[in-house]
Amino acid sequence: MTADWHTGNANDETATRGWLLGHFMEPAGSMRATGDLEVKWGVHPAGQSRPEWTTGEKRTTLLLLVSGTFRLDLPGDSVTLERQGDYVLWGAGTDHSWQAVTDAVVVTVRWPSVV
Repeated sequence: MTADWHTGNANDETATRGWLLGHFMEPAGSMRATGDLEVKWGVHPAGQSRPEWTTGEKRTTLLLLVSGTFRLDLPGDSVTLERQGDYVLWGAGTDHSWQAVTDAVVVTVRWPSVV
């Protein structure tokens, strides 16, 4: 790694639970530690879920399906991503939870990256 570029493989980011960018990345001051956005490569086995709802979210979020089937639960509705490239975008303050219907890979982008 140099100050101007970084390379890696998202599947190897187990220590950061798949997060590639965000204010919380170490070491502080590296290219990956940014307050502008957060990016995650999420590999989820079938049946994995977040049964509790995420509340009080302060970021806008984009969830993009790479493979599999993934359901996002939003207040009063659910969105199932089934076709590669399907995505859902939701704004700050929108509560949510999710479930991997089948083995699934998703990319999550949130902005800004806030504590």
